[in-house]
Amino acid sequence: MFTGIVTDLGEIRHLERRGDLRARIGTSYDMTRVDVGASIACDGVCLTVVGKGADWFEVDISAETVSKTNIGGWTEGGRINLERALKVGDELGGHIVSGHVDGVAEILAMVPEGDSTRFTFRAPKDLARFIAPKGSVALNGTSLTVNEVEGCDFGINIIPHTKEVTTWGAAEVGDVVNLEIDTLARYVARLAETI
Repeated sequence: MFTGIVTDLGEIRHLERRGDLRARIGTSYDMTRVDVGASIACDGVCLTVVGKGADWFEVDISAETVSKTNIGGWTEGGRINLERALKVGDELGGHIVSGHVDGVAEILAMVPEGDSTRFTFRAPKDLARFIAPKGSVALNGTSLTVNEVEGCDFGINIIPHTKEVTTWGAAEVGDVVNLEIDTLARYVARLAETI
């Protein structure tokens, strides 16, 4: 489990196609405190550490995960949002995030609004019904609050601090981002189907 509060910016150092995709990711995490087998959210995707060095870790990524996320667009030298798994007693600053990405959303627009930037995204139709105004979503592993929803499109404001400490400062219109629906919204929708 994660919170959607990004704690490091990783750099994709190497990508290797095997039976699965192996990625080596540079990090400022103290890797002496990260075990092989630990979970790290990489742009919101929960991945297992399979190898590590002083300032890097490696993960294997299945074809299924690549097909459901934006990982197929990763390139060496690219930056990604990182978050270590939640520990009992940690501050829950965002919302409960599983790291099980539901699909991708596309950035349709980015407009300055005060010091923030108003982003408009388009979600896949089958996921849009789970997105509600003032609800939470995780986009590229970042816990964000939804402002408004119109059909498959939804808006979010991203403050300067978030743009500085995550990959949102480099985002562009047309980018696809990993989308994880709020777990509570998923269960409420499922309950409503059975009533």
